[in-house]
Amino acid sequence: MPIKTDGSVDPARLKRLEESPHRFFTLIGARMTYVSKDRLEAELPVHEGICNRGGNLHGGAFMAFADHLGGAATIVNLPPGARTTTIESKTNFFAAVMAGDVAKAECTPLHRGRSTMVWQTRITRGDGKLVALVTQTQMVLMKTA
Repeated sequence: MPIKTDGSVDPARLKRLEESPHRFFTLIGARMTYVSKDRLEAELPVHEGICNRGGNLHGGAFMAFADHLGGAATIVNLPPGARTTTIESKTNFFAAVMAGDVAKAECTPLHRGRSTMVWQTRITRGDGKLVALVTQTQMVLMKTA
């Protein structure tokens, strides 16, 4: 299913996000549903393969889900020729998401600078309850000669 957009993202970058295998993101079953320069959205059906022994979404899966979105959000905001890497991530957990539910994420910018970008990802479960809040810093890596 194509990713929805508001048209603010360079078509070549959007195509790259749609066609790139994003191996880990797709391995856990996640998919992006909306991309703009100001907001990304995604869904993660929670299945037993990404749950802890208690039957709820593993903390590492929450963090990986958000990390991918912060990186993708930075990519659509990068200057030509630049790359990105995560340099810091902080997660607060508030509630569980059980197997069979769907985790939904919304990633928005807190700061978009020349050398770093900071993103906040709110993760909710199917009933709309906030389950995690992730703040992530991405370094902007400019191409060198």
